Formats: sequence, C-alpha cells, structure tokens
Amino acid sequence: LGNGGSTLHVLQYLEDLYGDQLTSFTVLLIHSGGYSQRLPSASALGKLFMALPLGDPRYQMLELKLAMYIDFPRHMKPGVLVTCSDDIELYSTGVTETITLDKPGFTALAHPSDLAVGTTHGVFVLDPASFSGKGGLEYASCQRFLHKPDVGTMRQSGAVCVREGHSSGDHGDLGMASECVYTDSVFYMDHHTAKRLLMFYRQMGTLCCEIDAYGDFLQALGPGATPDYTNTTSTVTKEDTGLVEVRQQLYSLLRGTALNVIVLNNSQFYHIGTTQEYLFHFTAESKLRFELGLLSVAFSILPDPAEVSDQSSIMQSILEPRCVVGPGSIIEYSRIGPEVSVGRSSIVSGSCINFSADIPSNCFLSSVSVKINDQVGHVTVVFGTGDDLKKSVKLLSDIHLLQFFGASLADCLDLWSVEASKQLFSSENTRLGLWTVRIFPVCSTLSESVRVSLEMLSSVQHKSAFKLSGFQLLSVEEILTYKDVEDMLKFRKQIYDEICLQRQKDKSGC
Repeated sequence: LGNGGSTLHVLQYLEDLYGDQLTSFTVLLIHSGGYSQRLPSASALGKLFMALPLGDPRYQMLELKLAMYIDFPRHMKPGVLVTCSDDIELYSTGVTETITLDKPGFTALAHPSDLAVGTTHGVFVLDPASFSGKGGLEYASCQRFLHKPDVGTMRQSGAVCVREGHSSGDHGDLGMASECVYTDSVFYMDHHTAKRLLMFYRQMGTLCCEIDAYGDFLQALGPGATPDYTNTTSTVTKEDTGLVEVRQQLYSLLRGTALNVIVLNNSQFYHIGTTQEYLFHFTAESKLRFELGLLSVAFSILPDPAEVSDQSSIMQSILEPRCVVGPGSIIEYSRIGPEVSVGRSSIVSGSCINFSADIPSNCFLSSVSVKINDQVGHVTVVFGTGDDLKKSVKLLSDIHLLQFFGASLADCLDLWSVEASKQLFSSENTRLGLWTVRIFPVCSTLSESVRVSLEMLSSVQHKSAFKLSGFQLLSVEEILTYKDVEDMLKFRKQIYDEICLQRQKDKSGC
C-alpha cells in the first residue's frame, strides 16, 4: 500500500470504529516502517519498535516520538498528525513561540538542510516574502512541494535559500552564509481534509498500487503545484500500472488545498532508517548522540571488566566474560557467549551465540523466529552492512551483478552448491535480488541458525565450499511472511527478566 495507502486504511479503520466522534479527536498516526530493506533488523517488528540506547528500562522509538510531540495536542485543533518512525526531529524555539496546528488543509514542519539532504527528502518551495529565515519559528506560505528533487530542480523552482550566520545540517562554519533548502518531516491535516481523502479511498475500493503520503499528498498542494510529478515513478518500490491514474485523481482531489509551513529555523532532522545511519548515530561521536545523551550501554549486563569499546552500543543484551565487541558495533536484544568476538561497525540483533564465533567487521546479523506448519523455527539473516537489499535484476544471467559481502551472488551460490534458477527466488521473475533469493536456512534453535549462517558467510570470505543442501531455505521476503512475533518477543522478555533479576541480586549484595 505504501505509507499513503496505509494512512488511508487507518483513517477508514478509525472512522468505522468511532463514526462522527472521530472529528473531535486529535490523532497521532505513525507509520511503523514497511519492509525496512535498508535496516532489516527492524523488518520483522517495525522501525517504530527499534531499540534506542537511552532510558532504563531502555526506550523504543515509540517513547521518543511521544516525548518529542508531547506539547503538540495543547495547540492543535482536532485532526491527524502524520509522522514516520525512522526520523527524529529536535528543535528549539523562543519562550513565547509555540507550534500551533489549527489551520484548514495541511500544515507541515520544515527544517533547514543541506542541498544534498534535500535530494532524498521532500523540499518546500516557500514564498520568500512570507518568512525571513530568522528566529526560532516562523509561519510561512508554501508555493509547492518537491519530492526527492535533484539540485537543478531545487534551484529552478526557487527552493534554495541563503541563510546568514548559520550552517545547515552538520556541515559548514557558524557565522558564514550558507545555502539550504527546507525539508519535510511531520505534517498535520484537519478532519475535513482527512474526510475528503477517505471518500476518495472508499470510491477506489481496492488500492492496486503503492501511494506515498508525502510525495502523492503534498505534491498536489500549494498554488504552484503542477501534475507533472504524476508520471514520475523513480521513487516507488514497485512500479504498478494504476499508479499514474491514482496520482492524477489525488491531484484533482487535493488541488487548491492549502499547504501551511511552520519553519523551524533552529532545528535538526535526523534519519536513522539505514544500517549506515543507525551505526553512525548510535556509535560515532554524532551530534544526535550528544544532543539526546545516548548511552554506550543501555539496560544490559556486561562482564567486569568488559572488552567492549566505548564507541559501541549495547542495548538490552547479556554479554558473558571473554567476549569482545569492536568499536562502532551495535548489539541489541542478544545473548553473546564467552568465546565470541564481534568486529568493527557490525550489527547483531535478536541472536543467541553460545559457541565460539568470530563475527567479521561490517557484518549485519539478525535472527528471526518463523512459524511454518505450526512449527516454530529460527532463521538468521546475514549480509554485509553495505549490501543493497533493494537492488534487483531481471535476468538470471545478471545475478553476478548482485553483491553479497563483497562477492558476487553467483560465486556465493557456487560455493554453497546451490543451483541458480528462477525457482531460487521467491518473488515474480522480474525481481531477482538479495531480498528475494532463498539462501537462509531454517533451523530448530536460535543458536544453531546463527552458527549455520556464520558458516555460510565464512565460506564466502575464505572461498571455501559449504553445502546448503538439506536445509529448508527462505528469502528475507518469505521470512517476513512466516515471522513469529510472539516467539521473538518471548526471547526479548527472557533477556529483560534476566537483567532485572541480576540487578536485584546486585542491589541485595548477592
């Protein structure tokens, strides 16, 4: 459905539940995070429930979102506030300045960003006469909204601003004039507008394509909006035949609707939806780590002394003596045994490693519980942190173009004695990629699944044979179809209980 389709689905669900009462509610609607192909450790349970190295017990992204928006309802007319779950907006305003969400149509928050950041986000073309770029907060009028535009488009459309005495994003020197664009994050719509979208959704019957709540709703708004974007399909996961028609209908429906913008001049927008961003913000000396006071160890048990780098991030995990964790790595919801070493800049999620193991640097390792024919099994997904899970090819002869931990997928399959065929991929024939290739073995225990996947990885690193025959193999796509959330939460609860018990023993001096 895309996050736009899911927004419409939720609005319909709420109306079915509350009827006319809904128009008196203030609603916070958080997209909990689709396939999460760029951060697969969040694929099974959703980015909204990602661990944060903060709080005791440890917070999830949901708690941070609620804390960030805690002041909004007091200055908000009934309506719907829409936000993603893989971004963090930090801002400061003057004592007397408030973010007020009370206008008809749409109201969006805007943040000053580098032009490079603008190419991967939504960008507002603001009326220069309506704001000065000074002070903490300004209400501006928006001519049009651009979705993931290139720098040339930003300049041509008048989206680029020069700010005196500021630097945009993390770059530049304070006191220097710098170019910036104002990028999107959270938006609000009143119930009248939500109702119009809901009527459109009901008329559609069944959605046959992926709709973007940012690109497809906001691009139709403002006096300068044009329908040109309706034919652009480069930003969607899957190109569907009905997409252009649905966009054109949405454009006709929303055209002329106001887009109000609250410019937060003193703000920072952080995105943590990819493995690289997740690693950088949680382990490096990042601005976000400093501003939020993120911890190296959050609600975990570590040996004393621990061979764990200060530049790593350990969240709700149990580490036993003689295990080693390298700098820049993240361990979450895991149990790491005594003879385990984790290299630099790796992610270990939801795993139990109770045997001697070397997890290489730049490795992504995440265990998922699955239920097939009422039998609970375990699969551990392993990749390089730089592997592109979104990339796909159309022809079997091109699978050598896909990279798995620095090697071509075709070479990996040879090492694993797996025949390359269309049947090896779980999706339709046109999408052959790391997301859809059936290479991950189902095992009876959590630790066994980690062991087998690490053997697969070792065979690629050392170019040695490792037979995958005899295992039931799943793709990441299929793992999410069979995921057993209850079993995964049970494992997290066991770790949680053990940490609490250990703390009680420590307090009582046992």
